[in-house]
Amino acid sequence: MTDPNLRDITYEILDQILEQDGYSHLVLGGALEKHQYLTKQQRAFITRVVQGTVERVLQLDAVINQFVKKPKVSKMKPAIRTILRSSVYQLLYMDGVPDSAVCNEAVKLAKKKGYGGLSGFVNGVLRNISRNKDAITFSGLSEAYAMPRWIVDLWSDSYPSEQVEEILSAFLQEKKTCIRVNTSRISKEELCQRLQLQNISVEECREIPYCLYIWGYDYLKAIPEFTEGLFYVQDFSSMMVVHVAGIKQNDVIIDVCAAPGGKSLHAAELLQGTGSVEARDVSDYKVGLMEENIAKSGMDNIRAVKMDATIYDEASAEKADVVICDVPCSGLGVIAKKPDIKYHMTREKQLELVKLQRQILDTVHRYVKPGGTLLYSTCTICRDENQDNVNWFLQQHKEFVLDDMQQLLPKGGTRDGFFYAKMIKENL
Repeated sequence: MTDPNLRDITYEILDQILEQDGYSHLVLGGALEKHQYLTKQQRAFITRVVQGTVERVLQLDAVINQFVKKPKVSKMKPAIRTILRSSVYQLLYMDGVPDSAVCNEAVKLAKKKGYGGLSGFVNGVLRNISRNKDAITFSGLSEAYAMPRWIVDLWSDSYPSEQVEEILSAFLQEKKTCIRVNTSRISKEELCQRLQLQNISVEECREIPYCLYIWGYDYLKAIPEFTEGLFYVQDFSSMMVVHVAGIKQNDVIIDVCAAPGGKSLHAAELLQGTGSVEARDVSDYKVGLMEENIAKSGMDNIRAVKMDATIYDEASAEKADVVICDVPCSGLGVIAKKPDIKYHMTREKQLELVKLQRQILDTVHRYVKPGGTLLYSTCTICRDENQDNVNWFLQQHKEFVLDDMQQLLPKGGTRDGFFYAKMIKENL
């Protein structure tokens, strides 16, 4: 790490995320793009410290609070809090960085940020933690796995305790990047070959033939095959939703909450140049995002449309062979990818989302043709957003029957938590 600004950059990213409510994937991605002069090793260091600190912040706070009498973390100066959190992460989880270097750099950073008077405090706390790692204890699953207590309690009501711990552990495991091959433009074999020639590690997925896992690259936009639209970043669990939909050639497909368009593009590929996909979402920004991805894909059987899924569109009545209803949700299944979700979401917001999900289902089911498919999905693992919503919908709308329903739990390193229910409209 030859760049003297490396920890400065890391600090600024964490400050934006932890103290200014920035979204981690957006802030980190923007910073790495801004500092493109950094080496692969330097980028990896920043990414690791930022992602690790954000995902473990509750746990790190518990550790710091064990080694300070006062002030507790919540009462500290924001700059000192950020410096201590990122430094404790490095002490506990980054063996390649000497403890002495972590402490020294933290002291320098405190001085640089105008807190020279607190540099002794920072040094004392960190050196104390460094000497006493074996004495660290955690009170319950919330601290041990850095998950807000209300979420742990919610899952404990739905899953056995061993399974809850497996879920929490999966979110903290190192992640590979899951991609979907754009089979309309390139074969899986050729893409694998091209990636491996760039020293990118590739692993095939047994369940889905066009799904791959990649790692060992610098950043996505530096991979020509990504910028050319030859593959998309899409999780295995998200792919499964469209994979099981039973899409056949010439189908008419409406995706009612489509942005950024991964499932819509996937559906368009499965149509093999036939039929049509209408990818809808509520804002100009989201439609613009989808149009960008559609243009990159090179497919012409898909279009993006601005439309609110809660408002009934009479022109769409019984027009679709498949309606994809991937609703706004709490996102608690994708915490591994977007760890700050667990801090932004609350039980109150989650319950409001349940109402919105039912409103959308109640509106868009009317677009399904007799004999057609309604595919409901979320990227969460909460029963009230998933199984409970499906049961409610089927009680309200007897013309639909359940064909398949799966809760995919997060699996460390390979997949997110996801839910889907495939419902068929009977030809009455």
